[in-house]
Amino acid sequence: MAEASTTSQPEERIPWTAMAGIIATVTVFAVAQGLTYPLLSLILERQGIPSGLIGLSAAMTPLGFIISAPFIPALSRGVGGARLAILCSILAALTLVAIAWTQQVWAWMPLRLLLGFFANPLYVISETWLITITPAPRRGRILGLYSSIVSAGFAVGPLSLGFAGTDGWPPFIIGVSAFLACGLIVLAVAPRLLEMPDEGEATSVGGFFALAPLLLLAVFTAAAFEQIQLSLFAVYGAALGSAERRTASLITCFVAGNAVLQIPLGRAAERFGATRTMIFCILVCLTGCLLLAVAFSTWLIWPLVFAWGGVSFGLYTMSLIQLGERFTGQTLIAGNAAFAFAWGIGGMAGSPVAGLAMQLSGHQGLPLSLGLLSCALGVFLLAEKR
Repeated sequence: MAEASTTSQPEERIPWTAMAGIIATVTVFAVAQGLTYPLLSLILERQGIPSGLIGLSAAMTPLGFIISAPFIPALSRGVGGARLAILCSILAALTLVAIAWTQQVWAWMPLRLLLGFFANPLYVISETWLITITPAPRRGRILGLYSSIVSAGFAVGPLSLGFAGTDGWPPFIIGVSAFLACGLIVLAVAPRLLEMPDEGEATSVGGFFALAPLLLLAVFTAAAFEQIQLSLFAVYGAALGSAERRTASLITCFVAGNAVLQIPLGRAAERFGATRTMIFCILVCLTGCLLLAVAFSTWLIWPLVFAWGGVSFGLYTMSLIQLGERFTGQTLIAGNAAFAFAWGIGGMAGSPVAGLAMQLSGHQGLPLSLGLLSCALGVFLLAEKR
């Protein structure tokens, strides 16, 4: 394991332009991905495709993340980080053009898998760059800012459908343009970026699981928590007689908390440590699970879901901070790729398991499954700390 240096960089040496370019690249990419999920689901629903098949189609993108993750460390070493990011941006744009051209559910299955396959390296490379150039004393706030802006990008994607609609080529043109813009941004800032770190021994994604299993469990939990909330909270609200508009507004509030609270959580990590802040996030998640049924019909539900959105994604932010604190070089690249793998697994597994829990135990299966997930992470984290 390669231990990271904790030596701070002088203020004037902080590469702000490169940081801004990296964050802008991933944000634009997040806008494109945030647009494709609801756009393709709405098109399939309009075609009369069953909801189960729509869900299976959506699962192809995180499956692409999972499949691509083991190849990223070797590809980044062989091709180079900037060239790989630009290539993936172009291939993602071409894949979205093919999706727009076909408009057929079975053709979309492999194409959406390819979309995830090409998107994943860009996230891994960008996060590796950002961690590498971020000075240790500012790591919490900068990675918190990164998480907040990327979350906002995902939220902007669906909002853009209100302007472009879901018919014809206009919404797809927005997505294709965003993907191509990523490549242009990387091309513009590439001279200011370092080569991908290559010190230390090459580490595989599988090998990283043995180095930091709890970090990967935290990433899995964050992904599962987010997907369960986004996909099943409407079902929970309907079971309690909540109007669809109110439930949709609560989901928006959850996403807003996700975007807004990462910066203060990052500052808390700088002051109290990322591990302690992660434990705090877990405790708030558990508190929300216990209070959900009681608070749902009162005004308290609004700050509850806002906090839920922030602390559940905060698990990922804290994991990213700890990744930068503990690893460097090729191990850092493998760690970022392993994070993508764990996120894909959590995104695919979370909703079906929670849906089964709701089917067996009623609507309370939602907070029960979220609570058990958070509790398991908390127990393992405390055991390791001791």
